[in-house]
Amino acid sequence: MKQFLTTTILLTTGLICYANSERLTKRMHRVDFSQVFIDDAFWSPRLKNNAEKTIRVCIDQIENKTGRMRNFEKAAIPEGPHSGIFFDDSDVYKAIEGMAYSLVNNPDPLLEQKVDEWIAKIAAAQQSDGYINTFFTIQEPQNRWNDMDKHEMYCAGHLLEAGIAYYKATGKRTLLDVGQHMADHMMTLFGPNKRTWVPGHEEIELALVKLYQVTGEHKYLEFSHWLLEERGHELGKINVRENIPWDKRHYQDIYPVKDLTQIYGHAVRAMYLFCGMADIDSYIEGTGYMEALNRVWEDVINTRMYITGGIGVAYMSEGFSEPYDLPNFQAYCETCASIGMVLWNHRMAEASGDGKYTDIMERSLYNGVLSGISLNGDRFFYVNPLASHGDHHRQEWYGCACCPSNVCRFIPSIGNYIYGTSDDALWVNLYIGNSAKFKMGKQNVEVEMNTQYPWEGHTQLTLKKKLKGNLRLHIPAWSKTFEVCINGEKAEYKQELGYAIVSHKWKAGDQITIDIDMPVEYVYADPRVKEDVGKCAIQRGPIVYCAEEIDNPGIFESMQISATTDKWQVKQDNMLNGIYRITNGNYNLIPYYSWDNREPSQMKVWIDNK
Repeated sequence: MKQFLTTTILLTTGLICYANSERLTKRMHRVDFSQVFIDDAFWSPRLKNNAEKTIRVCIDQIENKTGRMRNFEKAAIPEGPHSGIFFDDSDVYKAIEGMAYSLVNNPDPLLEQKVDEWIAKIAAAQQSDGYINTFFTIQEPQNRWNDMDKHEMYCAGHLLEAGIAYYKATGKRTLLDVGQHMADHMMTLFGPNKRTWVPGHEEIELALVKLYQVTGEHKYLEFSHWLLEERGHELGKINVRENIPWDKRHYQDIYPVKDLTQIYGHAVRAMYLFCGMADIDSYIEGTGYMEALNRVWEDVINTRMYITGGIGVAYMSEGFSEPYDLPNFQAYCETCASIGMVLWNHRMAEASGDGKYTDIMERSLYNGVLSGISLNGDRFFYVNPLASHGDHHRQEWYGCACCPSNVCRFIPSIGNYIYGTSDDALWVNLYIGNSAKFKMGKQNVEVEMNTQYPWEGHTQLTLKKKLKGNLRLHIPAWSKTFEVCINGEKAEYKQELGYAIVSHKWKAGDQITIDIDMPVEYVYADPRVKEDVGKCAIQRGPIVYCAEEIDNPGIFESMQISATTDKWQVKQDNMLNGIYRITNGNYNLIPYYSWDNREPSQMKVWIDNK
């Protein structure tokens, strides 16, 4: 029987109580990456590359090859001209956030000194009223807060995230103070009975929730909620600076957010909007946000998402057209949008405890996100198509460099997504080798995980301390068979919402193994995806595969595969930093994330089905 995918992805099946807002309404609470030390054959080299190469690329570009850091120096005077795009400050902030995350598990006095130097320049650029944005300070001071699409709140959101990250990593709060001063400045201008405002690019909403979590000041939660509630109302908006109409679709401003049923507009902005909605819903009763997010999620997953977990098409301004419009060569699948898919789906999993969100998080992570950075960690994709004529390549930087700086901050925080806790259970969401120490309720938990995932489905979890509660082990939707054992003996479990629930009287030293079968699988697109009619794709475990012409010379154009006749072998290979290659004797396929890491070559994910 054929497996059909509606979007080239496997189908699987108010009132604000601020006095109690510290009690989150979440099924599962994340274990922070600072409590997880990753030691993993797949992920450790990527973390090393991020610390030694990706961060260095960002520093070099920001300090030497672009004017991003120089803009802060100019803003402190101020003098012109401004260099680059009006939102370039955000790249500096995201790079600092990535550097802060890297310092948590990779202490580096020289890197910390570099961040301190940058922070001093940023603090000097802040104006006395708290405002900070180098473009407007240098170039157009008269146009401050005059155009809702000029990313002032977007940049402020990334400033807040960077300040919070660095404060948590080092205890130094200068950048946090700068961000908080900016937030307070915004709240003097905008809010109930003040000026209305809808940020053209969302980000501030989720950042304000983080600021609340750090400071405990409810006003930041209220302000985030107010900004979300501003959307979808006729407020006479206009892009004042260019004097052009406000594009309500592009900016997710057609409907009040609680009434959303479909995704529309710019993909990255939508992801950050949904993250902010999920965050606020976990604190504030009666928003209706989670109901809306579930409706939108069904639309995204069933009609708008690529097999890689990427979203967005090129000719729709980095956003969405009609359902099932998923072209391969013109797939946009911005790296930032795939990161956003991980952030959003992780929040949905936390809120519900439902493994279907963890499935999408994993899919986007191993395919959409990892494609965005080279195996060496020093070149980047902004756009991640599913087919190429051999003319699409990673670059060392972009004029709009949101993706390199976003990867820089995402990779070192990967530990955020492995574990979760609830009152009665330890949740295992991703299988990544690590050792971790954290709290689960009042008890201290200490665990160690060993695995060869994503290449092999065998994982061993060792309890270093006695544990009270269940284990909830994520069973990916692509899994057909699996087995759980305790100390070598087959264990009983029950399944619920994509997790195997294992009950036991746990003691220190217990070893839990899970073996998930990873056969080579054919995946078929929904017939309404016109470009993939008569084609199929190959997936093994969480990894989507593709064909590059360099591995299939002379036959790339004529490739045809069939589930009824082809017998695939899985071969461990040293090329491309160590991959599991798939071959049927005639054709060779490699993981999608690893394409374009050699000489220029044609590529395709969807192959003709004979």
